[in-house]
Amino acid sequence: MRNKRELTLPIALIPILSLVLFLSIAVFKYEASPHIPLIGASVVASLLAIYLGYTWNEIEEGILKSLNMGMQAMLILMIIGTIIGTWILSGVVPTMIFYGLNILSPSIFLVATTIICSVVSLATGSSWTTVGTVGIALLGVGQGLDIPIHIVAGAIISGAYFGDKMSPLSDTTNLAPAMSGANLFDHIRHMAYTTVPAYVIALILYGVIGLRYGGGNVNPESINVILDALKSNFNINPLLLLPPVLVIMLVVFKVPAIPGLIGGSIIGGLFAVIFQGSNLSEIIEVAHYGFSSETGIEVVDSLLSRGGLDSMMWTVSLIITALSFGGILESTGVLETIAENILKLAKGTGSLILVTIVSGIVANLVTGDQYLAIVVPGRMYKDSYDKRDLHPKNLSRTLEDAGTLTSSLIPWNTCGAYMWTTLGVHPFAYLPYAFLNILNPLIAVIYGYTGFTIEYIDQNTNNQTA
Repeated sequence: MRNKRELTLPIALIPILSLVLFLSIAVFKYEASPHIPLIGASVVASLLAIYLGYTWNEIEEGILKSLNMGMQAMLILMIIGTIIGTWILSGVVPTMIFYGLNILSPSIFLVATTIICSVVSLATGSSWTTVGTVGIALLGVGQGLDIPIHIVAGAIISGAYFGDKMSPLSDTTNLAPAMSGANLFDHIRHMAYTTVPAYVIALILYGVIGLRYGGGNVNPESINVILDALKSNFNINPLLLLPPVLVIMLVVFKVPAIPGLIGGSIIGGLFAVIFQGSNLSEIIEVAHYGFSSETGIEVVDSLLSRGGLDSMMWTVSLIITALSFGGILESTGVLETIAENILKLAKGTGSLILVTIVSGIVANLVTGDQYLAIVVPGRMYKDSYDKRDLHPKNLSRTLEDAGTLTSSLIPWNTCGAYMWTTLGVHPFAYLPYAFLNILNPLIAVIYGYTGFTIEYIDQNTNNQTA
């Protein structure tokens, strides 16, 4: 076994700084995709690993281990692509949009969107399933109501992540207490202190914004044009609301995500035959390449021309490059070294919570995966929380406040890339309106410094909030 050189903080920061430099030049200056910058940063990280004494086999093993963690997410992403295609062809998505436009008014739409996505996500434990089903339909309704698409996307993300974070069925909700040693339901109850206030504030803000689009600002003729286009090109039927209900029920009854979603795609194909008279060739075509809408109405065509396996390949390749970079950093101890040095800044409970939040955000930025953003800080800071007699549920809550909620705000993160591809809205565009995802980490930091809801193993221990 080769001797490894000592990894110092300045050396550990080299691949991180290279990523920041490459992304800044490519994405912000040339408006290029983040794939090549991530590959370039991976090359820098690999050269650094070789310099430190790692063999290529060790580097490759770290990459493959990281990719394995994200494999389920990539498979789900591809299946969601086929679902979107078949659900548009079958009329499921057009039907959801049609009834949504008839029921929801602009003034309450954003609040209703957040609540609907919250309920679905709580029931399924999956923000991805929520966004890929009801989220797509609600986006179409929002467009029909002339509400800016990035604001609608922000409300969808807020609702989806509230349910994902608070549901006992969610994988991240189970992963965080596993990392800290907390009980699952203690963890969920403790999260309510930071998540519910953020959620309430988000609903109020969506309500205020919604008032700007109420009061007759929407031209009913524009909505009628959309409704007529949908009726002319699809057989609109209430029974077409069944597929999303069935998929949600499958997840609720703990059918594994991949077979459950494949079932949703198959149901979409069957409904396309029954309700739209589609043939097998058309079903295979939209499942692979997506649906192409040619109604002649721009807003309808832009909304419904989406989906298909191919539409997800850009995102899958982005996830692969991001996870490869994160895998090298994880396996060579770069993340561990950075975390240890950050930990030196934590002098009290408040600063420890802040450090954990920052570490979760940084891990989401540099590893491209929310699971690593929970696992790495969780593993690194567990001893520090224990030494301060802080209850493990403080750590598990903080891991989710940062790791889970900020993942969808980063374009090259698995979650951000998925939301971007599925909704067709860039994460930086909906970020200012994803109120829950922004407010939750801030509230967690405030609680850390004030000591509010911070619980100790020994309740007689004096609170250190500095």
